[in-house]
Amino acid sequence: MPILPIFLVIFIGVPLIEIYLLIEVGSVIGAIPTVLAVVFTAVLGVSLIRIQGFSTLQKAQNSMAQGIPPAMEMFEGIMLLFAAICLLMPGFFTDTVGFLLLIPSFRKFLASQLIGSAVLKSRFSNINSGFSGGDYFEGEYENLTPEQQHKRNQDRLHHQHIIEGSVDSPDDIKKDDRNR
Repeated sequence: MPILPIFLVIFIGVPLIEIYLLIEVGSVIGAIPTVLAVVFTAVLGVSLIRIQGFSTLQKAQNSMAQGIPPAMEMFEGIMLLFAAICLLMPGFFTDTVGFLLLIPSFRKFLASQLIGSAVLKSRFSNINSGFSGGDYFEGEYENLTPEQQHKRNQDRLHHQHIIEGSVDSPDDIKKDDRNR
């Protein structure tokens, strides 16, 4: 997808929508209530993002402690950052987008749509790119639940091989070099 239309929408379309909505809402409820509403939504949004940000960070730490990559938590963190940017921008349209991104079920839906789209695009690009090296690697794989993956990681930690040896200090290495 060309990037120019995206920039046009972001830098021209969104401000025009915001100006229109601010004028319309201001003509209905007045200028001061409109400004107060914009400030209130920014303050409320930032406090909600702070709460959800800490929650997402805690989920990511729990996932990593269990040996599970925190992919969804990383995506949620990116969406929360985007929500914060939207909520700090003055206007009702960006506030609506920001508050939508604060809803966990909406973030999950958005993640499934974006990830599904990325998987399809990567499959098509791999089909079109062909094989570059000609090397084939044979192997097996097994679909594991997160619990099975965690158990397997724990088993591997307990059955690691120990390599015994000694560590020379830099002074010992210099002495050995002088003796040669």
